[in-house]
Order: sequence, then C-alpha cells, then structure tokens
Amino acid sequence: MNEQTRKIHYFFFGQDFSDGLRITFAILLPALVFARLGQFETGLALSTGAVCISITDLPGPIEHKRNGMLYGNLCIFLVALLTGLVQHSNLLLGLEVATLTFIFTMFLVYGARAGALGSAALLIMILLMDQPRTPAQILPHAALVLAGGAWYMVLSLLLHQVRPHRAARQALAECIHAIAQFLTVKADFYTLETSLQEDYRHLIAQQVIVSEKQDAVREVLFKSRQIVNESTNRGRRLVVTFIDVVDLYEHITATYYDYAALRAQFGHTGVLGEVAQMIRHMAVELDHIGAAIQANRPYTTRADLKGQLEALKTHIDAIGEAGTAGSNLVLKKILVNLRNLTQRVNDILKYFDPAKAGQVQGRELEFSRFVSHNEFELKSLRDNLTFNSSVFRHAVRMTLACSVGFIASKLLFPGYHSYWILMTTTYMLKPGFSLTKERNYQRILGTLAGGALGVLILLLIPDQTVQFVCMVVLMVISYSFQRTNYIVTVTCLTPFILIMFSLLGVGYVGVVEERILDTFIGCAIAFSAGYFLFPKWESEQLEDFMRAVLRANLHYLHKLAESISGVSFRQTDYKLVRKEVYVSSANLSAAFQRMLSEPKSTRRSSNEVHEFVVLNHILASNIASITSAATAQPMVPVVRKPLRLALSTLVRSLKKLDPEAQEPATDFLAVEADAFPKQVLTPEENLVREQLEFIQKVSSDISKTTDAILAR
Repeated sequence: MNEQTRKIHYFFFGQDFSDGLRITFAILLPALVFARLGQFETGLALSTGAVCISITDLPGPIEHKRNGMLYGNLCIFLVALLTGLVQHSNLLLGLEVATLTFIFTMFLVYGARAGALGSAALLIMILLMDQPRTPAQILPHAALVLAGGAWYMVLSLLLHQVRPHRAARQALAECIHAIAQFLTVKADFYTLETSLQEDYRHLIAQQVIVSEKQDAVREVLFKSRQIVNESTNRGRRLVVTFIDVVDLYEHITATYYDYAALRAQFGHTGVLGEVAQMIRHMAVELDHIGAAIQANRPYTTRADLKGQLEALKTHIDAIGEAGTAGSNLVLKKILVNLRNLTQRVNDILKYFDPAKAGQVQGRELEFSRFVSHNEFELKSLRDNLTFNSSVFRHAVRMTLACSVGFIASKLLFPGYHSYWILMTTTYMLKPGFSLTKERNYQRILGTLAGGALGVLILLLIPDQTVQFVCMVVLMVISYSFQRTNYIVTVTCLTPFILIMFSLLGVGYVGVVEERILDTFIGCAIAFSAGYFLFPKWESEQLEDFMRAVLRANLHYLHKLAESISGVSFRQTDYKLVRKEVYVSSANLSAAFQRMLSEPKSTRRSSNEVHEFVVLNHILASNIASITSAATAQPMVPVVRKPLRLALSTLVRSLKKLDPEAQEPATDFLAVEADAFPKQVLTPEENLVREQLEFIQKVSSDISKTTDAILAR
C-alpha cells in the first residue's frame, strides 16, 4: 500500500467520512420520504432540525455526545418558538439576534461541545427568521424541528450501539497516522538536501497535530466508562495500544542529535541517507498498523526492519574501522535508538497477534487524571463576564458583528436569501483573528469555485437524476471535510445548494449571484470585526504559553533529577508530567503559527520565539532521552552538578515570566562532590554527564532567548 493509497484508506475508513455519510443520510431521508408523500415542507422542517443537531455531534465519549444532542434539541426547540413569535417585528427580531448571539457565544466557556450547541441554536434562529408563519403554525413547526433533531440523535446513538468501539479505533488510528508523519519529518533531519530550520518548522507543526490527536483519543478512551471498565479484551486492547503508542512517541521525541555536526562529519559516507530511509520505512510500518486498526482487520508485517538494521550496523562498523570520519560512537547511539524504536513498533504489532488475544494485561494508570474535566456551573459563566476573558470579548464582538449583519440583511441588502449575510458573519468570525482571516479567505475562494462548479454541473448535466446523485456526492464530501478542510467543505457546499434550488424549481443564476454577494458582505463584516473590535493578538498571549512550557519542562527535568538520584515516584505522575510537556509545547507552537498569519505590525520577536520553541523541544527531547535510559542506581554527585545548574537556570527563566513561580524541592541534589572520594566515571556515567551538561547549555540558551523576547 503506497502513501496515496494509505491516505485514501484513512479517509474512507475514518471518522470524518463516516460522519459525512451519517449526516447526509439523516438530512436527506426525511425530505425525500415526505416529498414522496406530498408534504415536502414537513420533511424540510425535519431535515432542518437534523442539520442543526449534527453540529453538536462532535467526536467524544458517547455519554457526552448524547447529553450534547439532548440539550441541543431543547435549545433549538425553544429558539424556533421564540423566533416564530418575534419574526413579525424587525425590532424584536434584531433584539433576539443580539441577545441570543451573546448568550450562545458565551457557551464557549464550557468547551467545544457547548460552543457547538450554541452554534446549532444560532443556526436555527438564522434559518427561520425569514420564514413568516401564523401563530397557529409556530408550535407545530418548532415541534417538527425538534423531531428532526431527535431523529438525528436516535440514528447517531443507534449506530454507536451497533459498533461501540469504532470511534475509539478511528481516533487511535488517526493518532498513529499523525505519529507516523512525525517520524517521517524526523527522517528529514538526516537528509542532506533539507534545511534544518525548515525541518524544525515542520516538526513543530506536526507536533501540534499529534497533540490534538492524542487528546482526541484520551477523550474517547478515558472518558468512556464502557471502554475503561470493560472486562473483555476488545476495549482494553485499545487502551493498552494507546499507552504503547504514547510511549513510542516519547521515544521518537527523545532521539535528538546535533544534526548539523552529523551532516558535516558523516554526510560524505552515505550512512545518514540509510538512517533516513530506515526511519521512513518504520513510519510506513506504523502507518500500516494504524490503517489496520482503523479498518478492524488483521495485519501481518511485511517489512524486514531487522534486516535493514543489520545492514545499517555493517555500514556503521565499516565507518568505524576505516576511521576516515572520526569516531562512530554517535552512529552507534543512533543504531541503538532505531533498535529500540523497532522493538516498540513490534510491541504494538501484538495487537494483531491472535495467539496473544487472551493475554492483554491492564496498566495501572489513573485514566481520569489524563483528561480535562469541565464543570458546568453558573459560576464559570459569571467569572467570565469581564473584558479580561477572551470568551467575553468574543461574545461582545459577535453580538456587534451579527447586529450589523442583521441590519445589512434587512435594510441595506434585502433579498430572498439575505439571511446568508448573517449566517456568513456568524460562522466566519472566530475568537482569534488568524482563524477569522483564514476562514474568510477560504469562504470566499470556496464560494467562487463552488459557484462555478455548480453552474457547470447544471449546464452540462440536464438529467435531474444525475444532478441529484451529484448533489448527494457533494453533500457527503462537504460534511466529511467540515472539521478538517474548510475550503473543500465550502467548495462542495455551494454547488450542492445550487443544485438543490434548481431541483426545487428556483432559478440558480440568481441564487449564485445572491450567494456570492452575501458571502462577500458577511465576510467583510466578520473580518472587520475581528480586526477592529478589541482584538487580542497572539503576541499578547505568548508569555502565557511560554510560561506554561517552561513550567512543564521544569517539572520534567525535576522528574529526571528524581530518577537519577534514586528518588522513587509513581509512573502515573511521570506520565502526567510528560503529557504536560507535550500539550504546552503544542499550544505554544500553535500560537506561534497563528501569530505568523497576523498583521506584521502585531507580531513580536518572531525569530526569537521560534528559537525559544526549538530550544524547548530540544530540551524536552534530551530529558526524555536520559529518563528512558536511566537506571535505578543513583548517579554519583559530580554527575548531578550540571543537573542542579540546569534546574536553577530554568527556575530563573520562569521567574522572569512569573515572579511568583514556586521552585521545586531539590534537597536530594544538594550533595557536594567533595563529600565523596575521587572516582573515575564509568562510560555510562560519563555519557550521562555529557548529556546533562548539554541540557545545562540548552537551559542557559533558553534563558538568553527569554531575555531577548522580553526586551522587545
């Protein structure tokens, strides 16, 4: 299976495509059935409810999905009633738009699922505000919308009951796929033709994706009581495999070397190309494992990783014997790391071994400590009713922008579908300017491309049956990419809407013109609001992310100090600290990438921040490298000295960002070398000393970079 085939496989067996199929089926079926019965309006109301509730059906534990859809149905029913009651008055309708926009945007305080619930409620308000009804029709129509939402919820829950582990398998497979891509990026560091600076940029960007995928798996696995408490092998195998995958990722991040020196010393030997090829083969093997887990099918490895390791060992030994490139010790270390990686990949392959199907053992982990817990209390909402809260600022920004959008749709650019202006404004305005800018660009480009595609389909394919098939395909693609590639979603959504109106007998040329105009107006309002209405630029929040990364690496280094000094600690505590490092690093990297897409005048110390990100990645990699190789035997005091200095340097750097930061206890390191007789270090101890001295140097570089960033 080549790379393109694997990508296609991941798509068709993935969560996004199955979501696209489910949403399309849930929306189309009521409309088609009731259209056949001569009650198209009834079917359309049911489909509208299904569309709204599909927004709340985010990946996650089934309990959360169920609760989100239940509350979503309640909200869309009440909003449909309210909108029907006030739509006779533009003044009352405008007050409803402003009030509900603020309230439902504030739902973001409670997380993404609550925010999606708010989006569903705003969507039903927008869709119904231009559909006048008599007082007698308001309640029945709201009930139909509720029935459509309930239909979608029942369908989603029934599909989960049929295949309860599918979502977990899909999330785990996507996580493995992201780690395989991360490993491929690591291979580029051994490729002479690539730029190391660009390699680090790609690595940091991929690290963000891996962190997101790992969080998604934790949500599905560790918050699902059915899986965590399951006594059968099926669920526990998924949990154990994920733990092994995270350990594998740690080992990948721990393999850091001075790549510039490696290239200079061994570039002419050709051995680095073999190392890169070996790593890529390992990434492909990992990708195959993910694809097999996703499809729930057996997999037998065909890769001869052992043979490749032997060939690489022969080449490295030959370089050492020739002596033309100096010592080959670092190459031997790389070989050892590759062997360890191969062994860990083979451990994951046990997932597919039928002979060991009954031998899956649980891990002593407190799963609940690895996932975040949202408390749905009014106090959280009250605490965020201040301009210090980014959610509150966004809610006020949304309220003002949607009010302008409503006025534009009613007074300045009235039309049959003028609600598209308000809808575009609502869904294009995001909490961060960088995402608002990106979404606006994608919306405009996708609408233009989709409009052209829709017109071509309608002109070239006069047969309505074929047009309907095209519409269904476009629906599936649109809903499949709505969380991963918005420009594809918009490009397919626009022709789907045009074909739908054409099938209903509405002139599609006028619809195209109106949709493009309304899109431009809505995007202009959203972009202006994001830029001018008290934005908080990413550069203003960088110190928060830097502080979190420094604190996480300080805790990580402290755990290394405990390990080296023989201080016992729980494995769960170590894994929690490791997770804190991954998450905080990914958050900083994502914030840095967002900052680069903002206006140049708002950016701050871009080069220095990039250096800070890279240095902290190098620091975490070296800490992981030593921790994974540390023995239970305490190291001699002279080896601990650079560790003490590194800890104190990180504490000083952290206090520059957070003067109230607490220093970790280091009494167990306060042992002077003079208290012990002079002794010769073993090779292992000498290697650890060199690594710790490098960590000390990196910590010092982080301190200097922090000073440079704060000085600007």
